[in-house]
Amino acid sequence: MSRRRAPRRISHSQRRDAPTGGEWRQRNQEQWRGTDKAWVRREVVCERHEQQGKETVPRGTCQTMCPAHELRVRETQNCLHRFEMLAGTETDRRPSGDSLRAVKEYSRPAAGKDATNPTDLRPPAVLLKTVCYLIDDIAASTNLHPWTEVYGFVFDRLRGVRQDMIIQRVSGSDCVLILERTVRFLIYASYRLCGEPLRLYDPRINDTHLQENLSWLLDCYTAGTEQHPNQEEFEALGLLYNLGSSRAVRHIMELPEQLRSTPSISLALSINRAFLERNPVRLLRFAQRLNFLQSCALHRHLVTSRRDLLHIFSHGYSSRNCRFPLDRLAQLLFLDKSLTVQLCMSYGVAVTQDDQVVFSKTAFTEPEQGKLHCKLYHNIVAEKQRDLTVRSIIDGCS
Repeated sequence: MSRRRAPRRISHSQRRDAPTGGEWRQRNQEQWRGTDKAWVRREVVCERHEQQGKETVPRGTCQTMCPAHELRVRETQNCLHRFEMLAGTETDRRPSGDSLRAVKEYSRPAAGKDATNPTDLRPPAVLLKTVCYLIDDIAASTNLHPWTEVYGFVFDRLRGVRQDMIIQRVSGSDCVLILERTVRFLIYASYRLCGEPLRLYDPRINDTHLQENLSWLLDCYTAGTEQHPNQEEFEALGLLYNLGSSRAVRHIMELPEQLRSTPSISLALSINRAFLERNPVRLLRFAQRLNFLQSCALHRHLVTSRRDLLHIFSHGYSSRNCRFPLDRLAQLLFLDKSLTVQLCMSYGVAVTQDDQVVFSKTAFTEPEQGKLHCKLYHNIVAEKQRDLTVRSIIDGCS
């Protein structure tokens, strides 16, 4: 039986061309020096790329709201919106574009398309001018109808403005002014167009863009050291719009104490606490102290709050012999009697002929999807609009 021989051990000194101990140390040192040099070179290259990136940020040179090349192309393709057509040519086979009214439309990034051409980008001052035109002359116009079409036009053109801002990495006061007006417009639109058909207004898309613009705006507030006169307003709007969000609350709690204790933010925190505690009576009472735009931000939570109130009362006052006055319930819901009855019926809560509410935890039911129209219960918001115009609301005079 043959046995395998153990492999013969060969020392470094016995290997052919084996370096001595001193040579091994020298080689290791040279290798580490080479590695250090590679890391140094890599850091230098990274610094150069960062420097080049800063130097190569495109700066727009277009001084009009719509680049001349885009206007010509859209005229040729008959893609002008009626708000951009030259007066008197609307009925022509190919209407002409009005260079004073045409606004650059949003275009999706595409392969092979150069989005950084300076002649197609508008500098910050022109972008601010464009937003002012869209708000003051289009969204606030009393002659342009329907408002769903107005919203669609302004919404798309504001996306184009934001696209130019991102490409040019716009920051500073112009960026803040643009974002503030954009956020106000989107919050107002979420209230005004609530309940419209999806083909005319999609609340989810509006919410997505509102959240993105609001997040960018709040980052602008915290990024610099300069004071922003409207920061209190938008910090409160962000919390009211995102009731119950731990992220929104965390952001508020990280603000300086002086800012956090301002009236608008303190009220928003109180409303958020009532929402988390499921105390709809307190929430609706606090909601009476909000201004119009703040109420617009809160309005999407009103149906939930009123539903919670009826659900809690259906358990708390569930008894055959217990009756609750309809007038008192209407006061707590901040609705008139007819809407209170309609809301009770939607949730299976009975109302007697002598205006008494009969709560029952077994009779409480959720309405079918689409049966409960939020727009019917906007009275808390509508009462505060009074004589406010769209322009004054978006300019921050609400």
